[in-house]
Amino acid sequence: MTDHVLTETAGGVLTVRINRPDKRNAITQDMYQALGDALTGAEADASVRVVVFTGSGGAFTAGNELADIAERDVLEPSGPTARFIRALIDTSKVLVAEVDGAAIGIGTTMLLHCDLVYVTARSKFGMPFVNLGVVPEAASSVLLPRVAGPGRAAGLLLFGDTFGAAEAAEAGIVTEVLPDAEALRARVADRVEALLARPAGALAAVRRLLHPETLAAELHTAAALEGVVFTAASKTPDAQAAIARITKR
Repeated sequence: MTDHVLTETAGGVLTVRINRPDKRNAITQDMYQALGDALTGAEADASVRVVVFTGSGGAFTAGNELADIAERDVLEPSGPTARFIRALIDTSKVLVAEVDGAAIGIGTTMLLHCDLVYVTARSKFGMPFVNLGVVPEAASSVLLPRVAGPGRAAGLLLFGDTFGAAEAAEAGIVTEVLPDAEALRARVADRVEALLARPAGALAAVRRLLHPETLAAELHTAAALEGVVFTAASKTPDAQAAIARITKR
């Protein structure tokens, strides 16, 4: 497990911390491998009932490491990113996100897989794939219209603009907005404790009803298609030029 992804299991909760604060927690391929390992490990551990994702240093994640997109096929089906996305789709655990600061790219799309998303008022979100010359991933082409409605989803994905916590809540991406990091941590701790107080069997059954096999099959199909289109787009001159401009800033 890379030091850039820290995990702790206690009292039925797996906490997964994205821990690369000097890069605003941008996710490398090694980190995707660790994130996938954490989720698949939780799936195999009957004592884990809730998985909490969080970040370090005042950011959730700035998204994929851009140099990786330019230099390699980051959504290759057998690779760590695609494996992590499949684990998000397939997990039976309740997923909770604790977001403070930037949640960009997969930092936003992975939230669509979470059951509960708590954020600070200063948090920023965005799916700027089109600005990089590529397309969304993590089955967000299916999940975002389902959560936010087709019109709002189209605007968010076609323009790729950054948006704030209030808009994220209005779009259904966020469960609750808290004033600051301290209030965020307290609220997440309280809500996780409340989840664990519920009967385990009933909680798991509700999770299965919210994420039926029919939906999972649709999401796997969408994620695979997104991966094919993303890979082709990432190799175009437009994408290579866009990524080069940003990485040189």
